[in-house]
Amino acid sequence: MKISSREREIIKLLLKAETDITVNTIATELEVSVRTIHRDLKGIEKLLSTYNLALMKKSGVGLHINGNEADKKKFHQTLSNVTVFDFSPEERRTIILATLLEMNEPLKLFTLANELKVTEATISLDLDQLEQDLAMFHLTLTRKRGYGIEIVGNETNKRAALSDLIAKYIDPFEFVSLIKKNIQKESTHQLNTISNRLLDFINPERLSIIESVVEDARVELPYGLADSAHIGLVVHLALAIERLHKGEAIKFDQSFMQQIEKTKEFAIAKKMLQKLEIKLNTSIPEDEIGYITMHLMGAKVRVDQDYLIEESSIDIAFQAKSLIQFVSTGVSVDLASKSGLLHDLVAHLKPAIYRLQQNMRIVNPLIKNIKKDYNDLFHLIQEGVLETFPDMDFPEDEIGYLVLHFASALLSDTKVDLHALVICSTGIGTAKMLSTKLMQKIPEINHVDNQSFFDLKHLDLDTYDLIVSTIPLNDFGRKYIQTSPMLTNDEIHQIKKLVNQKKLTFHTGRKIEPFNRENMDNGDIITELEALNHYSQAILNLLRSLHVQEINDKRSLESILYEASMRLEMEKKISNKNNVVKKLLEREKLSGLGIPGTSAALYHARSIEINEPTLSIYKLVHPLHVPGMDNEKMAISTILLMLAPEKVQQEVLEVFSFLSSLLVQDEKSIQLFSTGEKEKVKDYLSVQFRKFLLEKKLL
Repeated sequence: MKISSREREIIKLLLKAETDITVNTIATELEVSVRTIHRDLKGIEKLLSTYNLALMKKSGVGLHINGNEADKKKFHQTLSNVTVFDFSPEERRTIILATLLEMNEPLKLFTLANELKVTEATISLDLDQLEQDLAMFHLTLTRKRGYGIEIVGNETNKRAALSDLIAKYIDPFEFVSLIKKNIQKESTHQLNTISNRLLDFINPERLSIIESVVEDARVELPYGLADSAHIGLVVHLALAIERLHKGEAIKFDQSFMQQIEKTKEFAIAKKMLQKLEIKLNTSIPEDEIGYITMHLMGAKVRVDQDYLIEESSIDIAFQAKSLIQFVSTGVSVDLASKSGLLHDLVAHLKPAIYRLQQNMRIVNPLIKNIKKDYNDLFHLIQEGVLETFPDMDFPEDEIGYLVLHFASALLSDTKVDLHALVICSTGIGTAKMLSTKLMQKIPEINHVDNQSFFDLKHLDLDTYDLIVSTIPLNDFGRKYIQTSPMLTNDEIHQIKKLVNQKKLTFHTGRKIEPFNRENMDNGDIITELEALNHYSQAILNLLRSLHVQEINDKRSLESILYEASMRLEMEKKISNKNNVVKKLLEREKLSGLGIPGTSAALYHARSIEINEPTLSIYKLVHPLHVPGMDNEKMAISTILLMLAPEKVQQEVLEVFSFLSSLLVQDEKSIQLFSTGEKEKVKDYLSVQFRKFLLEKKLL
């Protein structure tokens, strides 16, 4: 199988995405037109089908790859080993950089062009870009006609560039997995082409020995070592050994070496290198001890409370306090009283400053998300760092970690009461299910309004802090989150991120006021009596309309819905059975209606053909398979059918919404509805509706 690099990048984005991703997003990410992506998707669909996978498309939502995890994993591994008939510009530049860093002598331009099957002019343009990238590592690119191309700079910076490449293109946990399982280089087909190229720098047998030495050292450290730091240390040692074998030794600043010789980390680093010398039968210069010490000192993840009074930390503590004061002023919140924040910042800043002093770059895999989710806070802290540490050049990756410390402190102390709007096609049924789930999973959401899409024009959307919809809202013009009625973990995470952004909006001057339900009540006795009458009438009509029926023969869903609608038309509760059935089936196409974790499905609609609210329960002897609210196929043996007029009092909709919420909040109720015993269902609903009126303070 052969694919283009762009097709592979599209597939990687789809496999990596936690939620649906739009064609526009993919086009922007890959810097091509939407039309180009649509053209590539046709080939990708055919490719996926051969691996029992499918490309699912939802209008207004986006794309995702559908299939079980085993098939996805198998496909991902195969994808890594396919022949790519062209490289993307980024991949090509990575191969060039890796090749030049590996070489001890100049390389000819035509050699690179021939290997990568592009013109020499293309390679020259790539080298122009690489010059800028290498400048970040204080390296220069020398290009001389008749001489060739080479990277010039000290060994420390070359290793930093190599480490950066490995961190960028090799998944660290997959890398460790390879080491732990003693998988040799021949088996690295699990990784992609670039990863394989980078792993060529490292001898797999030496890698296994190095990892075991690092593992032993972890036990001796007085603090925990993060997985990322563990991997970074293994990579550094592996590169160091390989470079030493090529005659490339590192030089460590001797005055700084004297400062760190008395530390615990230095003693552990020295012991590590002595072990490696014996196990690898090689001589390692003492300068390497200083570098390993820096890795250990730059990897502290846990310290005790006495850490702040160490002499070497006092200056950093004063600077950390200054940074806290700067941020406090910017967000109008007193953070100076939070002793935990100061302690955490000093614990982070001390090794961070060591890293920066020795030009040890750190990769923050969350940096894009941090800048996106905490944009204002990121820029505020960036300004604060510039003022507090004027002689230090903090890269964005380091600032990203500082943002997380401050965001954590701010979020833990910020209380908000958010007012949410939930939209579905009818404003009943799934809307209430989603509302209940929102308040269960997101404690900051204290009030939710349920509305249908057609009611939006009557609403003041500015009064809502967030908007969630179970259906796509084309040309809506407002920011909203589309979810399934049952809320998946990914969707909860997405909403929590938005809530956290809301909690941090105080530094822009906006104050989130809690929703006050009392403002809705005028206390007028006549209004209360009218409301009681509407609620009572809606409840009575619903209870009187209750119909329970068992379907003994094997039937299709459409046949059952048609029979139900025909009965209701005969009873003059609806006026056009065909249109009502059509409405119900159209609703199912928007999103599944099966209730996950049960054997029931809730079919509901509002329409001008519906004359009065009704509730029907159909018990199926032969189960049907329908899409669930989580978009997974499921077997159902109970159909709950709820119908309401398009124009109806708000009280009627609230009664329907309360009924829907019972299906989520109480497992006993769904079991009761599934029994098909009409009187028991009616008694249960009567008790629940009485509680509903008591909560409304109308009884």
